[in-house]
Amino acid sequence: MSILLDLRQAVIHKVHDQDEQQLRSMIEGSVDGPEAALPGLGVMFEMMWKDMKEAEQADLISSLHDHLKTVTPGQLVPQ
Repeated sequence: MSILLDLRQAVIHKVHDQDEQQLRSMIEGSVDGPEAALPGLGVMFEMMWKDMKEAEQADLISSLHDHLKTVTPGQLVPQ
């Protein structure tokens, strides 16, 4: 019998029992890390997004929009 997990399930399975420090380490290790880590961060973002209130989502979008004004394509940090 084979077990097939989709990406969301695989990411959640990997981080499910991690404590806060382990989650922080996983996130910090993924930021500016290999592109293979990006889907996992996307799953984590999706989980948070679904639990946010509309006002929190609006604040996050505003913050992201403001940050995008400070960078150019191909650059991840403000100049």
